[in-house]
Amino acid sequence: MTDEIDKIKNLEKLKETFMSVSTEMEKAVVGQKKAVQHILVAILCNSNALLESVPGLGKTLMIKTIAKTLDLKYSRIQFTPDLMPTDIIGTYLIDEVHGKKEFRFEKGAIFANVVLADEINRATPKTQSALLEAMQERQVTVGNKTYELSPPFFVLATQNPIEQEGTYPLPEAQTDRFLLKINLDYPSFDEENKIVDMMTKDGSGSRVNPMMGEKSIMLLQKLTRQVPIANDIKRKAVEIVLETRNKKDLIEWGASPRASIGLVMAAKAKALIEGRKYVSLEDVKEMAVPILRHRIILSFEAERKGFTTDDVIEKIAK
Repeated sequence: MTDEIDKIKNLEKLKETFMSVSTEMEKAVVGQKKAVQHILVAILCNSNALLESVPGLGKTLMIKTIAKTLDLKYSRIQFTPDLMPTDIIGTYLIDEVHGKKEFRFEKGAIFANVVLADEINRATPKTQSALLEAMQERQVTVGNKTYELSPPFFVLATQNPIEQEGTYPLPEAQTDRFLLKINLDYPSFDEENKIVDMMTKDGSGSRVNPMMGEKSIMLLQKLTRQVPIANDIKRKAVEIVLETRNKKDLIEWGASPRASIGLVMAAKAKALIEGRKYVSLEDVKEMAVPILRHRIILSFEAERKGFTTDDVIEKIAK
């Protein structure tokens, strides 16, 4: 482990390290390189991410593969309308010990490093809110007792944008807890052809090998905060977020200061992944879209003109 940490401390080899992670990911996940990079950004920022796409684009496979590649404990929670908060957090059970009955806490699926909240918008608001304390405070409270979650801890949630029947849309207060909202696109012809070959020969993708570990990831999280950012670029990041509150002709509700913090952190993480010792303006502009797309509400006029949230963000970030 010492050799691994020394390798990470060398920024010249850092890009090579992340390229190795991406190469290992490609054994099971074809394409979606930008989405994989953005998930890694969320992990380096010690934050959560929301993945959205139509069914069948590999959201679950991608998250499971990342957990394996980073050698992290993984758990999957399938969100359904009848899912209860105790199914996520855990509950007290009664055990008989030496002839006496005692309460024992049975930990739920939330006690992992990478928690996949699959189709999070299919659970009731009460169950959705059971994640809030874990996502923000990295702890859960049952009764009058609080249990700490072992670091590193991330919630990577998925949802389907086209099938809304029987769903409970996430409230703005909860979507704001996600650092990034990552949209997955359809693969290209060559990528889809490769997927078909991979999945029809032996029925599954190749096995991936662990490339990092808990200590390495926590060290990378500390290094992310140390990446320097010039004052003018930091001001640009804040100006982009501020503009979402001032552009009333296109945006009804803008983003909070949490978005400014997230944008600067995400830009630092992207720079680190690419092996750079500085944040560029392009880092800020690229990360503005996944940082802001779930934090703004378009005005009626913008929707009437056919603008999407991504269109408006890109216009502001120019």
